[in-house]
Amino acid sequence: MTTGEGTDLHTQAVLTQQRGNVLLITINRPRARNCVNRVVAEAIGEALETAETDPTVRVIVLTGAGDRAFCAGADLKALANGEDVNPEGPRAHWGFAGYVNHPVSKPTIAAVNGFALGGGTELALASDLVVAADTAEFGLPEVRRGLVAAGGGAFRLAQQIPRKVALEMVFTGAAISASRALALGLVSRVVPQCQVLSAALELAEVIAANAPLAVQATKRIAGGITDGAVERDHADWALNWAEAGHVRRSQDYQEGVRAFAEKRTPNWTGR
Repeated sequence: MTTGEGTDLHTQAVLTQQRGNVLLITINRPRARNCVNRVVAEAIGEALETAETDPTVRVIVLTGAGDRAFCAGADLKALANGEDVNPEGPRAHWGFAGYVNHPVSKPTIAAVNGFALGGGTELALASDLVVAADTAEFGLPEVRRGLVAAGGGAFRLAQQIPRKVALEMVFTGAAISASRALALGLVSRVVPQCQVLSAALELAEVIAANAPLAVQATKRIAGGITDGAVERDHADWALNWAEAGHVRRSQDYQEGVRAFAEKRTPNWTGR
């Protein structure tokens, strides 16, 4: 990663820019609604790895390119082609988008510039703070496609908002507005769409001005983080992967992915 004011590093689908002590990571697939494939996941994960060991980076901001979508989740067309959208091998533990289960000692802020559905909501749930555009929407519609919200959404949503509301969202796949998300405590701030990135960066700069060791220690205490991991999450992740694997081996999973690619209503069989 190149450091310094206003310096850019471009990859195929992810942009990184360090602004003082703040690292900005942008998912750069606006025509695909910033959905995540393996290239995106590995690029984000590598950016986090570099930031973690760079003392000049004190806060990380994640956003999406354009003004419509923060992230539409996994690239279902890639899944329909049999591709895995998650990192593999020694990077597999990073999880969806190289982000949702990636241990980072520095505060993370999601600048949600548009709708954040499926994995987009999971990126927000995995972030320490969320600044949302007033046009943003949040939801986990995976069940409508024969999928499971396997990027932490199925258990994190119920940890961060009232359980009954969370269960209604994950069972129905329905989305909520930015204002509703703010009322539920899912996001930190809601601002006009044109101000979302500047507001997130301003918040990041306020945090970055504080003592970095104290901020990082506070994050560990508040999150129950030991050796880079949240102890209480271990069982949740184990159950998450087991159930997601079971669903991915089902006929309904294949039907859901095919139906999306063919732009038709799925025909569920319960098998």
